[in-house]
Amino acid sequence: MHIATPEIHRLDPKSNLTDLVVERLGADPARVVYAVQRSEDLNKLAWDDVTAFQYLSQVRKIAKGLIASGVQPLDMIAVMSPTSYEWALVDQAIWFAGAISVPIYDTSSPSQIAHILNDSGAQKIFVAGTTQARAVDRAIEQHGLSDIEQFELTDAGLDVLAEAGSDISDDEVETVRSLATMESTATVVYTSGTTGAPKGALISHSNLAEGAVNIVPWAEEIVLSRHTPRLLMFLPLAHILARAVQYFCLVSGIQVAHTSDTTNVTKIMGAYQPTWLLVVPRVLEKAYSAVLTQAENATGLRKNLLTDAIEVAEQWSRARQSGDIPVGLRIKHAFYDRVVYTKIREVFGGEAQAAISGASPLNEKLAHLFTGMGLGIYEGYGLTESTAPASVNVPHSVRLGSVGKLVPGMEAKLSDSGELMLRGVVVSPGYLSADDNADSFDAEGWFATGDLAEIDDDGFIYITGRTKDLLVTAGGKNVSPGPLEETISMAPIVGHAVVVGENKPFVGVLISLDAAELAAWASRRGKEGLTLDEARTDEDVHAEIQSYIDLANQSVSQAESVRKMVILPTELSQETGHVTPSDKLRRASVIEDFDEAMAELYG
Repeated sequence: MHIATPEIHRLDPKSNLTDLVVERLGADPARVVYAVQRSEDLNKLAWDDVTAFQYLSQVRKIAKGLIASGVQPLDMIAVMSPTSYEWALVDQAIWFAGAISVPIYDTSSPSQIAHILNDSGAQKIFVAGTTQARAVDRAIEQHGLSDIEQFELTDAGLDVLAEAGSDISDDEVETVRSLATMESTATVVYTSGTTGAPKGALISHSNLAEGAVNIVPWAEEIVLSRHTPRLLMFLPLAHILARAVQYFCLVSGIQVAHTSDTTNVTKIMGAYQPTWLLVVPRVLEKAYSAVLTQAENATGLRKNLLTDAIEVAEQWSRARQSGDIPVGLRIKHAFYDRVVYTKIREVFGGEAQAAISGASPLNEKLAHLFTGMGLGIYEGYGLTESTAPASVNVPHSVRLGSVGKLVPGMEAKLSDSGELMLRGVVVSPGYLSADDNADSFDAEGWFATGDLAEIDDDGFIYITGRTKDLLVTAGGKNVSPGPLEETISMAPIVGHAVVVGENKPFVGVLISLDAAELAAWASRRGKEGLTLDEARTDEDVHAEIQSYIDLANQSVSQAESVRKMVILPTELSQETGHVTPSDKLRRASVIEDFDEAMAELYG
């Protein structure tokens, strides 16, 4: 099957993404484009507005500093920083200086930093944060990168850089800013590296600029639904989804505020009041856990109300999608919307009525649950190589459980093996190393995503698994672990679920517990102090997780169902080497490192 969504807009091929910024922001210099958090005091949160004129002035000053420091067109400049307004400044300044940005996750290890610096050839790096600066120093020292020049990504550091460029003229900036075309590389973004060394994907000026002018109109019911649309960006800007959306917002009149304080993000949302949300499934899973905790801690009538409200939300959303909401369900839903759901929406600031979820698969149950509570969940799909958004559900075209229809300017088809192939406006032209292209890009421009998919008659895309993750049991049954893991991971006490069974007699699952959630869960049950080791054999812990395994098994055949679990003795994390900086599991390393757990599963 082949599907396509026609382009809405096409930009001048001789222009670049900074031309669109200059055009859009120059047309309304007083428009507020960013908000910078003024205070760290969570009880006195306030923001300073940044106008288009102020932003462009700061960008040009930093670009002049880069030119004065010796930056040449097409130079690679790395950025390693938590999400911040300063990140947004230097990203644009690098492009104004004619250079190419190379993001590095702020949680990366010295060896990961060294790989990206070596592979990209970046000779300069912006760094923010004491921990990050130490990691960069170790990368330079341990891997012989003595020629790397570091810039401090702080207000003071940027002031110093801007002062160094005070003798550079506006004309010099304009000359280098205008050199790139739509075909030019804007940024090199490294893949997560779940199955090997991260690869540098080339993201062009066209991928970002033409992505913006095609995707924003497609999703305007979500992102432009208010007179003054606002977004709180808390996802890592090293992730292409966050950076693409940030650029889309900049050229579309959507104000963006930043925070890297994910612990207190709901308090910050409450003060900033975003009009829509950009989230990853883990955010919704945590919110779901909080709702369940409220229900568990309640007593009497309130407990019954909350429990029923959760069930009604999902029932109402599913009924609405089917086109038939019974009168009784309508009445109950309207009642709970007034007394329960409105308070849950206040957790997200109270103004948002929609959220776009991306970066990893979202469990359909969660999508229905929050949609039923009045926060419409619109799942999208993309990869680093598709500049993140290749498809997305939108209000005028939504089917929960799918990742939506293709965004304008995109084509898709399925290979003979069921692998999703993409081509179009947001698809990368290839990898930095041409040797990496052979297995992923063909001569006609089709990109092999590595994802197994189905496409229905209406053009909605359903991701069913990863080609490399597909398990074949000893009985010859093909099993896609992803959907099973998504449901099992909905258990609040589960940090990660790893479904296994390659050439084994049955399907099993390795469970990594979430220590913080486990502590809260145990406290509510009078088991304060329950350790991870004790939890491995605790009957109540097993029963809690088994209830989610049972739910997951309802969606598959008996031969594909999870028969047994083993709880691992430790959490899986970046520190243990089992999770990538983008929070993706390194499945092979988990199976290899926990061979005793595998032996416990299969004897």
